[in-house]
Amino acid sequence: MTVIDPDTQAAWVPEAEAEDADDMPLSTRLSIADTLTLGNAICGFMAVYFTTTGVLIPHLTGNEDGGMARHSAATAVILMLLASVFDLFDGLVARKLRSSAMGAELDNLSDLISFGLAPAYFVVVWGMVADDAMQRVSAVAAIVVLLAVVLRLARFSCVPMRDGIFQGMPSPFGALTVVSIVLLELPFVPTLLAIMGVAWLMVSRVEYPKPRGPLAVAMLSWIVLSMGLLAAWAFDAPGGELLLQTGCALQVVLGAVIPLFATARRVNTFRDNRREAREAEAQLQ
Repeated sequence: MTVIDPDTQAAWVPEAEAEDADDMPLSTRLSIADTLTLGNAICGFMAVYFTTTGVLIPHLTGNEDGGMARHSAATAVILMLLASVFDLFDGLVARKLRSSAMGAELDNLSDLISFGLAPAYFVVVWGMVADDAMQRVSAVAAIVVLLAVVLRLARFSCVPMRDGIFQGMPSPFGALTVVSIVLLELPFVPTLLAIMGVAWLMVSRVEYPKPRGPLAVAMLSWIVLSMGLLAAWAFDAPGGELLLQTGCALQVVLGAVIPLFATARRVNTFRDNRREAREAEAQLQ
């Protein structure tokens, strides 16, 4: 409510309303980390856009251009890679500076777009344009990938984890592995089984290290290298397709090897604990 003072002819605003007008609630203020998170969401949406306009629509209208489809597919994957860069840095910035009260929610929603919807949609389109793919079965595989990311993000928000450890394959890593499997252009059944395996790993209890310190630098270097491989493939550079296939194969191998190392480490830890317990029991006797 605004009142005019008859003596001064000046507008007077109650103190409570003035404070509400001047001070935005902390929960609605965006931090620098939140801005990076929103960049993640934008990249995910644009990945869906390029997959639709450059790959799906030309296929449905019969105006297919191999080069254009390759450019659009590469652009979509590069955008997913860029989303993972934003996802990496928003956490680092939040730890160094601050994050708003919306930070965790924004991060989960953005990850759902970039690493759930975008790769699942990529799988759906692959099922429609590939020669030997089955469209309905591919759609089921895409739904499984999407639900795996939803469950993984929900569990991450609710279940406390040991410091420096993810339980289940991180969604950015899982999304890039799914896309790499598709780009390898393997026969339909092996591709489908590999995609389902990645979805299972995302909801599994296999432990993955968080990208911090040297590991974060290695991850960022791998992302930049992957972008270069995709660009070489998109512009039909000499050996570009071979380089891309090699990079995708390495991504899939990493996705398969890390769980093996993690499982071996857990088994060794379990054995060491049992041996120490037996030694302690023997000393007491």
